[in-house]
Amino acid sequence: MRDYLAWRLAFGVTTPSPNTVVQPEYDDMRPPGVTNHLGRMMIPDMAVTSDEDFCELLRLIDLALEPAVEQVMSAKPNAFVLGISALAVWGGTLEWGEDLKRRIRKVAGWDIPVSIATDAVFEALKLHGVKRKIAIMEPYYPAIEPKMIGVFGAKGYEVVRYNHMRGTDPATYSVLTAQDMIRAIKAIDGPDIEAIVQFGANLPFARLADEAERWLDKPVISINPATYWHALRMNGITDKVQGYTQLLSKF
Repeated sequence: MRDYLAWRLAFGVTTPSPNTVVQPEYDDMRPPGVTNHLGRMMIPDMAVTSDEDFCELLRLIDLALEPAVEQVMSAKPNAFVLGISALAVWGGTLEWGEDLKRRIRKVAGWDIPVSIATDAVFEALKLHGVKRKIAIMEPYYPAIEPKMIGVFGAKGYEVVRYNHMRGTDPATYSVLTAQDMIRAIKAIDGPDIEAIVQFGANLPFARLADEAERWLDKPVISINPATYWHALRMNGITDKVQGYTQLLSKF
């Protein structure tokens, strides 16, 4: 037993300071005996209205990684989850993701299991039998496209369409309606798409993704359920959870 509440597993999680979605969605998905402990990657309350602004935001988030990891490691977690998806692709290569994990483990001081968004998405696509063509929706700007192409292309996937929802600052990613998100996913669907991937850990899409899989009749990989599912499974937690896509209810 690790401790009274985390008698199975305690996750350390880092997410940008404006994010109001990772914590509640992760807590809603956690099985009995699993606890989540957040460290905040401190970034300024800044306007984001262009590709240049978005690139600067990611630069600041990247700089904030190690201090947030150091903070959460004081809780002595058994495993770690990176609760931001844009950072996982920002280097534009698969090696970038491996380097992120090395940076986290260096701060931790041991070979702690680390789950990041890209690892989770690739495993999810594989389990769903997705061969090549996907579409991606996210709250970002077009500057993310070459990063996505570099990472997904290295695994053999073609991103046929994007929906850049262009949030005006990080906190606004979560300030939208269900209809906003439904319109966003429908705008990139089509018979040529095998699956839809939703990036943006501050986009509150987890429950809607579960519904969307039924009315689109295809996999919808929502980043928070996917990353949390990946973290659970890589640490031996196989409980099924309903309402957060087939990843948690079936695989």
